[in-house]
Amino acid sequence: MLAPALLLLGVSGCGGDQGDRHTLTFWAMGRESEAVAQLVPAFEREHPDIHVDVQQLPWKAAHQKLLTAIAGDTTPDVAQLGNTWIAELQALDALEPLQSDVDRSRVVQAADYFPGIWATNRIDGVLYGIPWYVDTRLLFYRKDLLAAAGFDAPPRDWAAWSRQLAALQARAAPDHYAILLPSNEFEQLLSLGLQQDEPLLRDGGRYGNFESAGFKRALAFYVDIFKRHEAPLLANTEVPNPWAEVGRGVYAFYFSGPWNIGEFRRRLPATQQDVWATAPLPGPHGPGAGIAGGSSLVIFRHSPRQAQAWQLIEYLSRPDVQQKFYALLGDMPPRRSAWLGGGLRDDPAVQAFREQLERVKPTPPVPEWERIVTEMQLVAARAAHGELTVDQAAAEIDRRADAILAKRRWMLDRQQGAR
Repeated sequence: MLAPALLLLGVSGCGGDQGDRHTLTFWAMGRESEAVAQLVPAFEREHPDIHVDVQQLPWKAAHQKLLTAIAGDTTPDVAQLGNTWIAELQALDALEPLQSDVDRSRVVQAADYFPGIWATNRIDGVLYGIPWYVDTRLLFYRKDLLAAAGFDAPPRDWAAWSRQLAALQARAAPDHYAILLPSNEFEQLLSLGLQQDEPLLRDGGRYGNFESAGFKRALAFYVDIFKRHEAPLLANTEVPNPWAEVGRGVYAFYFSGPWNIGEFRRRLPATQQDVWATAPLPGPHGPGAGIAGGSSLVIFRHSPRQAQAWQLIEYLSRPDVQQKFYALLGDMPPRRSAWLGGGLRDDPAVQAFREQLERVKPTPPVPEWERIVTEMQLVAARAAHGELTVDQAAAEIDRRADAILAKRRWMLDRQQGAR
């Protein structure tokens, strides 16, 4: 539990300095704020001239509080940002470019980061954030059910995956399914879409590209799983305990993220700890790409303590500190060197994530992306219910994306006309 002082989010984002001691204001979200509060004392011992005021923002309120702070010029010195927010805050001219800091740093080494997650922090070739932790999606699966269906290993491509899903469903009891794909989660379809050669937006992010052959191939693969009744048409709110359901064999595959390693270990009995495992995502023709999700650390342009803020980012970027952060939360580090020690190196359940992270890809770096991907999933769910064909769904996603991007096109056209 956070101390009361850490639970207070002041109206002003900037802390005051006292004498020769600098006070950094650090906005962090959710459970990460609790974990970083445990890491800060060691940083302050190394830097006695710096005090870090960690202020907690609930994830649901964080986006609006950030926009309000930018409008009122009350931003913090440093903050945690979801990767998809970086483009929006950069468009508001709120973030400080960090490449010159990286060039001088002996701690933050770009080559040590998984390239896909590093790329999420670059907008128009300029670096605005340093990856803090990384999130992606892959397969959790029941080894025993797969073996009973005649397979000794998880799939490595879509053809093998389709065969396994069909074989599992053929053996499934009533109301049991080959896979759980919550129909209100966009990450699964987005992962399949990122595995295609074509980008999800075209013409510099001005228009949707969901009618491309690649995305329609991904959408068809996704929709066909529901049409073949290999997955139920259920939202995640209708499956309150997926871990127990996997344990009971209701689902053989579960397409989800790294936090579920801890959930399976907590929620399944010891007798079932050997029956589940993780596997990287299959791609159309071999191991596939995945989402480069997670959060990064940014410095706000109007911070008067940018040098001290960079020292904090360097500290939180150290491999040994990232290992401690993982031990506290299970948030996976974005640096390869951080995976060489402790539980990360020796834990078989996380090794599939380590492999997947080499192939993660960033989503389009436009401020409107979260709205677009939400509309993508709403339309895809209609296709899964049989209300739209794949071609109709792809066209409708493009139509909605183009409407969302209309202001972006207008602004970009005006910028070009002014040159």
